[in-house]
Amino acid sequence: MSKKRIAIFASGTGSNAVNLIRYFENNSAIEVAFVLSNKSDAKVLTSAKSLDVETVFLSNEEVAKGDVLISLCEEFEVDWIVLAGYLRLIPKELIAVFENKIINLHPALLPNYGGKGMFGRNVHLAVLENKEAETGITIHFVNQEFDKGEIIAQFRCAVADEDTAEDVETKIHSLEQENLPLVIEKTILKT
Repeated sequence: MSKKRIAIFASGTGSNAVNLIRYFENNSAIEVAFVLSNKSDAKVLTSAKSLDVETVFLSNEEVAKGDVLISLCEEFEVDWIVLAGYLRLIPKELIAVFENKIINLHPALLPNYGGKGMFGRNVHLAVLENKEAETGITIHFVNQEFDKGEIIAQFRCAVADEDTAEDVETKIHSLEQENLPLVIEKTILKT
């Protein structure tokens, strides 16, 4: 049986991408084909290279073109795409080719705190502003609307009255690190 190959798209530091690379490093069924970033100076590119994973930088103009991304995924023989801190809209052409095979990680309990502008610290500040008792992460399939795809899994954590945005971010990061690799593995292996 040949391994399923995943591409990881990330825009920033890439702590979740690195976690996935390490998790799948010696996996018998799944491997990371490459990491793509739309930012040439994204730390994720350096981190992935240091772990012997191929990296690709494409400009915002290039990643907006579905045919460019499709060709790239074909070149690397990719079966699945994981968005881990990737802040660009996925072109509809790529979604059509990878229907229900693009997974996104969102740092809130969707459908709350999703959509344009709802990423990272913005989400945590909104959660605190609305005095939510809990927050969490959502792992979902990507469709043509930001954060509206079918939910695969959600994981929750409490928000204390005295929590700061940094406290919430730490809790969310812990949930991401613990659960994202397991959910991706389970989702890919059941297909």
